[in-house]
Amino acid sequence: MAKNALSKTNIQAYQNFLRSEEKSNATCEKYLRDIRNFMVFAGRQPVDKALTIGWKKQLEAQGYAVRSINSMLASVNSLFGFLGWHDCKVKNIRLQRRAYCAEEKELTKAEYLRLLEAARENEQLHLLLQTICGTGIRVSELQHFTLEAVRRGEITVSCKSKTRTILIPGKLRKLLMKYASGHHITSGPIFRGSTGKPLNRSHIWRLMKQLCKTADVKATKVFPHNLRKLFARVFYGIEKDIAKLADILGHSSINTTRIYIMTTGAEHRRKIEQLGLVV
Repeated sequence: MAKNALSKTNIQAYQNFLRSEEKSNATCEKYLRDIRNFMVFAGRQPVDKALTIGWKKQLEAQGYAVRSINSMLASVNSLFGFLGWHDCKVKNIRLQRRAYCAEEKELTKAEYLRLLEAARENEQLHLLLQTICGTGIRVSELQHFTLEAVRRGEITVSCKSKTRTILIPGKLRKLLMKYASGHHITSGPIFRGSTGKPLNRSHIWRLMKQLCKTADVKATKVFPHNLRKLFARVFYGIEKDIAKLADILGHSSINTTRIYIMTTGAEHRRKIEQLGLVV
């Protein structure tokens, strides 16, 4: 049965609902961005399942990755659930789990070290890269690295109704304290802009992209989340404990952690060749 077209009123109500559910700012922005995308497609048409299927097909035709499409569908299905429009929901595209990740997207440890070398003249950026990659934090959690927390040696982060503690390695803690002292930071966030406010995601992204040419690393590999994934792969390579890694990363599901520790196709191929089953 057809529904009324989406309005600013019910979108605002849904946004308030997300806030009441204590969703993170990044999650709220992502859901609302996907919903606005759907609203542009819908125009003034009444919303029903056929319309949602049409949007799904358009996303496929536009070349979006299956994971991206399913993520956008999840946002819209969540809205429909809130509005009680359950008959408008559509199914995700089925995707077989891959055993390896695309090599052109994985940041290697050698490339990370080249990025560090390229950032050496920018003390803040040099330390920022080490802080994200050395602890596995989300870029949004960098603001919690205050002088007070670093002095204690641990960061407390509350997100999505969960609270976890991030331990700071001793060497990193010394570097952070030295940086704070040298820049006359006596309290609050250590990584801050010229206005004194914490560095935001887009600013950090731009700073990292500026290193690509000097470090000879593809720009498609250089973004904060890839530092977090590199931490995950290196940690798992040493500990082989996926449950512990999931706790450190703040994942609710180990399935999410499995995605982080996938090796590249080249490494996957080497392991298969080592089986010695083709003579």
